[in-house]
Amino acid sequence: MAARPGPPGCVTLVGAGPGDPQLLTLQAVQAIASADVLLVDDLVHEAVLAHARPGARVLRVGKRGGQASTPQAHIGALMLREVRAGRAVVRLKGGDPFIFGRGGEEVQQLREAGYEPRVVHGITSGLAALGSLGAPLTHGERAHGVIFASGHLHAQAHQPQQQAVRWQRMGEAVRDLQLTLVIYMGAGHAAEIQAGLLRALPADTAAAVIERATWPGQRQCVTTLGRLAQAMQAGGLGSPAIVVVGDVVLGAREALRREAEQTEQGQAVAAG
Repeated sequence: MAARPGPPGCVTLVGAGPGDPQLLTLQAVQAIASADVLLVDDLVHEAVLAHARPGARVLRVGKRGGQASTPQAHIGALMLREVRAGRAVVRLKGGDPFIFGRGGEEVQQLREAGYEPRVVHGITSGLAALGSLGAPLTHGERAHGVIFASGHLHAQAHQPQQQAVRWQRMGEAVRDLQLTLVIYMGAGHAAEIQAGLLRALPADTAAAVIERATWPGQRQCVTTLGRLAQAMQAGGLGSPAIVVVGDVVLGAREALRREAEQTEQGQAVAAG
């Protein structure tokens, strides 16, 4: 069936970024403002919807790991129902639609139905999380590349032993190729991921966990791979969270140390 791009009857997949509404792109704002219907994920800041025009319908289609979620098939059916009615539909997702956002599956479904969707990319939480701690994902001396991985694959595996090898191989890549490992949706499986990575990486490898990156309630811990699960439990950190493993985390540790020193100095001056 021939594709029918453009309004009326169009779909735009929009990345809303990691949380902070100020991190929206201009294209995202324009797409949201032009929508008749918005299908909105849970991890989209409420302030983002302030850009929607009066009268636009907002349909909540939350998808959260370990919680009641809207089935993907139902989301696809909603998109098709609305676009076939000639409406401008925005599928509003946290982060970026094409990085663990099911954007690829939704694009495929729409194309099979004869619609060519537009995609507006957003800042992914895997990039924003460590950046919020003042550290990069790549570094000329510490990291020559990045691996983005989903922690969910471990939980879904029918053969856990093979998945343990997968984490070991990722650890080997981090070690041998000097890479940074960024794990999405891994907070609930931190102990298993940690055990697999420790087969390849030393226990003192730097690691960080950032919960609700860029949101007002962001929390984090900077630790080592050997203490990862223990540190998360001690800090009460959980989903949604990003886990980062690699030498670039040393930059985050240094940035946090400097921030603490500056705060202490400021308090001392105020007290004096």
